[in-house]
Amino acid sequence: MLAANYSTVRSKFKNYCDQVCDEDETLIVTRKEERNVVMISLEKYNQMEKALRNARYLAKLLRADEQIKSGDVVIKTIEELEKMAE
Repeated sequence: MLAANYSTVRSKFKNYCDQVCDEDETLIVTRKEERNVVMISLEKYNQMEKALRNARYLAKLLRADEQIKSGDVVIKTIEELEKMAE
C-alpha cells in the first residue's frame, strides 16, 4: 500500500496510475482535514464489487434458510399459485 499527498500525486499522476495498475498497488491520497481518498485499479474494484454482491446474495440465502427452519414460510401448491396469478 502506498500513501502520498495530493500535490505529489498530481505531479506524478501517470507514475502512480502505473503502479496501481501494473503492480496491483493501493494508493491512499492524503488531503487536508482528513478528506483522504483511495485509488485502486479497475480490476481490483470489480473484484471487490463482485465479492460484495456475493456476500449480499449469501446473506439472503442464509435469511431464507433461517425462515424455513423456523417455519416462517407459506406453502402453496402449483394449482394455488396458478389461481393467484389469474
